[in-house]
Amino acid sequence: MGGNGDGKGTVCVTGGTGFLASWLIMRLLEDGYSVNTTVRSLTRDLSYLTSLPGASPERLRIFEADLDRPESFQAAVEECVGVFHVAHPMDLAEGSEIEEAKIESAVNGTLGVLRAAVGAKTVKRVVVTSSRLAVVFNGDGGGSAVVVDESSWTDVGLVKESKPFGASYVISKTLAEKAALEFGEKYELDVVTVITSWIHGPFLSPQFPETLRPAMSIVLGDQENVMKYPSLTPFVHVDDAARAHIFLMEHPNAKGRYICSSLGITPQDLHKFLSTKYPQYHLPDPDSLKDMGGFKHPILSSKKLLDMGFKFKYGLEEMYDGAIESCKRVGFL
Repeated sequence: MGGNGDGKGTVCVTGGTGFLASWLIMRLLEDGYSVNTTVRSLTRDLSYLTSLPGASPERLRIFEADLDRPESFQAAVEECVGVFHVAHPMDLAEGSEIEEAKIESAVNGTLGVLRAAVGAKTVKRVVVTSSRLAVVFNGDGGGSAVVVDESSWTDVGLVKESKPFGASYVISKTLAEKAALEFGEKYELDVVTVITSWIHGPFLSPQFPETLRPAMSIVLGDQENVMKYPSLTPFVHVDDAARAHIFLMEHPNAKGRYICSSLGITPQDLHKFLSTKYPQYHLPDPDSLKDMGGFKHPILSSKKLLDMGFKFKYGLEEMYDGAIESCKRVGFL
């Protein structure tokens, strides 16, 4: 997808300080794009973004915008050829209580970004980051032998009733993705959604990303988060997730939803892998993992994405090696 001026044109990435978004910005700059990104506050330390290769003031511009103020994204989207909507108002550290205000913020914020895209008149496509959580709670009950694809939607009524951990996040991700696709249909805006599994691997920020905490819980000896593992954990490397976003922005035939998940592993197999690969860390007793996985997680199929020609590059080893190196860099390990 091209644009006017130098390189490939300007794209907007919302929520630029996030784990995936910051990595996406790095890859876009490398690929020859100029990037407008949004952050909630310009007063925080953003040097890890401004010091990225190619991040000259001309090629990386940072705007203040907030999902609670949907109209605040207009300036960042102006004159862009594409938009990556990655920002989301909460993380998985939420409990099981339903927080309507945060759900509303996610949906209205997403619609604000899409309205800005329509208003800009230059945006050719919007790629919205969704989550596996928008497909897995579908009431099928078939569990970890079942394979789900893009036709599966989380049943919001079921989530409200059962209140799993992170219920508000699950609902907000589902409703925001639905709203984005419906808006695209109504206003003839090209909207593609990327349903990522658990994003894992190295990070750029000087802080440990909260979204990485569950994936690293076995290594970190964080028993509370270990207990939240489902029966099958689907992972994708952060670089694969970022590259999939760019691939879907650029592919002329991309349409609708795409699951982006490179592997699935049981807690027991994960423990086996980690204890062999990283014997220096105090991993929990494998017997403590036997009762885990109360939620029977289905297998996520990335067939649609792979059939388009996308290829995953990384396995579990690169995910953990990268995450551990980043944890050491910020003094977390």
